[in-house]
Amino acid sequence: MEFGRRRPPLRIRGAGVAWLPPLLLLVGVIVLDFATSEKFRIITWIVLVPGIAAAICGVWTTAAYGVLAVVTYVLVDNAWPDQYKAGFGDFLLVALGGALATLAAVVRVREDRHVGHMRDIAETTRRTVLRPLPPCWAGLEHAGVYLAADVDARVGGDFYDIQPSPHGTRVLVGDVQGKGLGAVEAAAALLGTFREAGYHEGDLGTVADRLETRMRRHRAHTAALGRDDGDRFATAVLIDFPHGTTDTIDVTNFGHEPPLAVGPRGVRELPAGDGLPLGLGDLAGDPPPVHRVPLAADETLLLVTDGVTEARDESGEFYDLAREVSRAVRADPRRSEPRRLVRRVRDGVLRHSGGCLEDDTTVFAVRRLPDDGGRPGVAGAARAGGVAGPQAPAGGDPGTGRARGA
Repeated sequence: MEFGRRRPPLRIRGAGVAWLPPLLLLVGVIVLDFATSEKFRIITWIVLVPGIAAAICGVWTTAAYGVLAVVTYVLVDNAWPDQYKAGFGDFLLVALGGALATLAAVVRVREDRHVGHMRDIAETTRRTVLRPLPPCWAGLEHAGVYLAADVDARVGGDFYDIQPSPHGTRVLVGDVQGKGLGAVEAAAALLGTFREAGYHEGDLGTVADRLETRMRRHRAHTAALGRDDGDRFATAVLIDFPHGTTDTIDVTNFGHEPPLAVGPRGVRELPAGDGLPLGLGDLAGDPPPVHRVPLAADETLLLVTDGVTEARDESGEFYDLAREVSRAVRADPRRSEPRRLVRRVRDGVLRHSGGCLEDDTTVFAVRRLPDDGGRPGVAGAARAGGVAGPQAPAGGDPGTGRARGA
């Protein structure tokens, strides 16, 4: 394998052609040098050939062009009479240019490898925190998308998951305060607790207590380490689709954006965040209440983080989620389906903000499956011990088995 080889950035019908632009420049310099008079020798321009190769080709390809440039210079220059030759000084310039171009290619390729390695680490972290969900998981049809405010980041403080259990299907969507690895660590801690407590605990209030305790323990641990994120908290919505019911759900809101129930008959807002964020429960004394609210079989539950509702346009106006979703559903009731709904919100936020997101943005939608069609349902998944979380994105369409950011 060639040292420093990477996937060629220039491709035609799948074949790499990164070597072609330097070759065309080489031929062009030779032709022009012979086509012009002795008063306008441009053979020295051949030093640009390895320079261009260094930007788009591998190390050995760049070195080959450096050697080819030197050989070509000698042959073309010697084809002219002595009084018109460019001379030894220009020869040194071409040779030195080829050597420096090869060195630049080495540095660039090593940096590319480092960036690729960091992206692999980020991808592994993303899949650890936001694991892929099977399509139509645990009796729910779902779709989601995660958009990072930092275009180079692939995971942040937003989190979401679906956990089947013997008691019902639990859904968690939340947003950790702050950014960076500290926010990712907090999100991972909360998701780990949710996946365990959401499976074993029959009461949703107990699951909520476990999440609050986990956040406090995480804060105490980071504070003991002397880190400055010991006051971190997280807003979240915890939802239960209990067994035996098809028209109600249980909701506990930790200071998060209120979910929306979206259906052919319109859009309505579920209970707002009447509880304090996770990690701040000791300031209130009592945990947030568990609300039992109606949710029809044809209604989709839409949950977002504040990256959606706080998205601004050029005039500073916030994105009106409820109004835009209502308008879309009135125009086409089929847009209440999770996949179409998530796509609509994602596109609307990006259009409203001009693609400039100031915060990580998550859009997640779930709806009861009308009929399992023979697939394992909630109880079957729970008995099998299946646990899966969502996949976060970075591009692509939202779907029931794939959630990517754009």
